[in-house]
Amino acid sequence: MTDFLSPKERSERMARIKGSNTRPEIALRKVLHSLGFRYRLDGAGLPGKPDLVFPRYKAVVFVHGCFWHRHVNCNIATTPKSNTAFWVEKFEKNVARDNRVIGLLKTAGWRVFVAWECQLGSAKKARSTGERLAESIRERKEEFLDQSGG
Repeated sequence: MTDFLSPKERSERMARIKGSNTRPEIALRKVLHSLGFRYRLDGAGLPGKPDLVFPRYKAVVFVHGCFWHRHVNCNIATTPKSNTAFWVEKFEKNVARDNRVIGLLKTAGWRVFVAWECQLGSAKKARSTGERLAESIRERKEEFLDQSGG
C-alpha cells in the first residue's frame, strides 16, 4: 500500500509527534502523584533522559510508545507497508539504543522500569499500571513491567 500523503505532508505529520508530556506519560504521572510519589521529569544528565526519575528510590521510568519502541505482541507495534526497509532499520536502532541506555543506567546503579503506551490507554489501565509500578518501586524490586503486552 502506498502512502496517501505526499513526502512533505508525511514529514509535517511526523514532526508533530511529541517526545515528552504525551497522554500516556501524563496519565501515569497523575496516578503516581496520587499515590504519593514525587519525581523529576526528563532526567537530564542520565543516559536516555528517562521520563520519570525517582532519586529517593534510585529508580527511573521510561514511558515507551509501542510503535516506536516495538512492544512485543502489541497491536500498536505495526510495521508500515511502504518504505519498509527504512522503518525496520529505524526500529532496530531504537530498540538497540533502548537496550544500551538500560544497560548504562543499571551499571550506574539505577533500577529501570518501562511502562508501555498500551498499558496506559485508559484511566483503568493507567491506574492498574501505576499501582503495579508503585509497588515495584517501593519494594525496591529490580524488574521490568510486563514486556510482552497488555
